[in-house]
Amino acid sequence: MTEVRIHQNVAVLIDGNNIEISLTKLTNNKNAVVNFDVLIPRILMDRGLSRLIYFREGLNISDKLAERLHRLFHGSVMPCYKSADIPLTITATQIAEKVDTIIILSGDADYVDLVRHLKSRGVRVEICSVEETTAQILKEEADYHFPITKEDAFILK
Repeated sequence: MTEVRIHQNVAVLIDGNNIEISLTKLTNNKNAVVNFDVLIPRILMDRGLSRLIYFREGLNISDKLAERLHRLFHGSVMPCYKSADIPLTITATQIAEKVDTIIILSGDADYVDLVRHLKSRGVRVEICSVEETTAQILKEEADYHFPITKEDAFILK
């Protein structure tokens, strides 16, 4: 069989608060965080990373996280006044014409309308989230769902 090379530009948009709460429930440990070194390559599946943005409510955003995301993925952290829903949605619609696929790290049903809108614009939309805390309708509307497991997390000491 001939090897097929997939050329897709992918943006990864992370609802930090949603993923952090979900990981706490999954691991039963409030110090659980995503191991991006493992998760991002797994969900990219050899596709090109165009953007990685970590949206998080509040002022207590780790400088170490911001530096690590920048160093490893040329990513950025975007502080949000309230929840990440609106800033993430605005960014997704702004970059939709520049990427082939948007991967949203969140299980929040609030993103269903965004998923529908992006798909109507020809963008492939994938969801990456903790299975137990993901709205079923979000998984159904997305083109694909990547489950986040305990193996995708580590515990801060």
